[in-house]
Amino acid sequence: MYRAVTRQIEVTVEPNFLPGRSSVDKGQYFWSYTIVITNTGDETVQLRTRHWIITDATGRKQEVRGEGVVGEQPVLAPGERFEYTSGVPLPTASGFMSGRYQMVSESGERFEIDVPTFSLDSPDNRRVLN
Repeated sequence: MYRAVTRQIEVTVEPNFLPGRSSVDKGQYFWSYTIVITNTGDETVQLRTRHWIITDATGRKQEVRGEGVVGEQPVLAPGERFEYTSGVPLPTASGFMSGRYQMVSESGERFEIDVPTFSLDSPDNRRVLN
């Protein structure tokens, strides 16, 4: 599990390779990832936008920006959490993702929180140590 905390908002990520949706012969690899956002602070916040940078094993980057996550812009009161699962395809057997969420506080302040960088590895990926 991967974890980041920004301004008392914790984000954890658990990636999972999906062999049933992948095709090694066609160079198509697919992962799901489950994210839990927990407000450990004392102010209600709302997730407004997301920004992802997805990097495959060749170093090719893809940026994804959008409103909310999985069609929602969750509001988190102190102590509340929001969990969702999404997915990502890659043309390589490994890669990684990093991102940020734009949040807005009850008082109207906009700020960004980090999503921890997380690794996408398939069981077929051979690691070489030098």
